[in-house]
Formats: sequence, structure tokens, C-alpha cells
Amino acid sequence: MARYTGPKFKLSRRLGISLSGTGKELKRPFPPGQHGPNQRRKMSNYGMQLQEKQKLRHMYGLGEKQFRTLFAKATGMKGIAGENFMFLLESRLDNLVYRLGFSNSRAGARQLVAHGHVTVNGKKVDIASYSVNPGDVIGLRERSRSLSSIKEALANRVHLPAYLEFDETAMEGKYIRLPERSELSQDIDEKQIVEFYNR
Repeated sequence: MARYTGPKFKLSRRLGISLSGTGKELKRPFPPGQHGPNQRRKMSNYGMQLQEKQKLRHMYGLGEKQFRTLFAKATGMKGIAGENFMFLLESRLDNLVYRLGFSNSRAGARQLVAHGHVTVNGKKVDIASYSVNPGDVIGLRERSRSLSSIKEALANRVHLPAYLEFDETAMEGKYIRLPERSELSQDIDEKQIVEFYNR
């Protein structure tokens, strides 16, 4: 399945979650379309499971095949499958570039990585899905540090998660540890996603 390239605000309103993280999309808290405010459909268990899966998939901007492959990896790990899955998604390089504030969106962070602006432990990495390990240092190439888009994004950063450290002078961040479930989105019920894939 190809990556979704349609209107993000409509998608956010349909799923009932802010995919940008700003909340701007949900000023009208009902689905898009002529009958949006008056929709009173009762959702089946399958529908609720599918919706949770779509929320998380679109939040991180993954295709269905990539998403399912990562879920299979999470189920093979020790611990709770749903939480492992969330940790794997959070450990993706494009996501951590976004969390550090190098970009205002995950899509922008993915582009920064793909264009070769990002380094991990001093080495250029241009694979957005690269899995970062605790202790790894994420930085920018020397010639990329002066990019206006990165400077603007860093200036507008609102929050730095507790599982990341950032050095302003070196313009690099360290992935200290795996996040705790309480530090990740509370809008997602990962148990529903596990049930969806275990049908």
C-alpha cells in the first residue's frame, strides 16, 4: 500500500486524533463531510480495532506492509507485544529526529534523513526506518547545521521527551533509554491493534 498523500486535516478529523500533534485539525471535533456532525454510527469491534491501527499507522506515517512487519518483530520480543510495538515505532530514526526538534513534522524529519542531513554516532544514515539504540547520538552533518528550516524548527520546539538529551552547542541529541508507555500517546489503545493482527 502506498503512503497516504491526501488531506491530513480530513484524515485527522475522521480518525478523531491530531496527527500533527498541534491539535489544530480538531477545531471541528466531528468527521469531515456534509453529514459529519450528525453521524451516529455504532462501530463494531473490528471497526474499533481497525481505527486504532489506522490512527497509529498514520501518526508515524508508515505503509501497511512496513507497519505489519514491525508488529511481527514486536511480537517476537520479550514483554508485552503492544508496548514493544510502540517502543519500536518510537525508536525509528525519523521519529527521533522529529522528537529532537530538527523538524516540525515526521514527514519533514523523514525528508531530512532521506536527503542525508542526519548522522548517528557520527556516521551519515539516510534510512528513515533505521532503528536507533539507547546510547546512540543523533546529530546533523556539518553543512546541514546552518539550514534555516532546522533552525526554525528548533526555535519552535515545545517539548523534549525525558528519554532524550539535547546539546544546543553541538546540535545533537542522545537517545538515553527506551520510553515508558506513560510517556507515549495516550490516544492509542495498543491492545486493540494486537487483537486486530491476532484475529
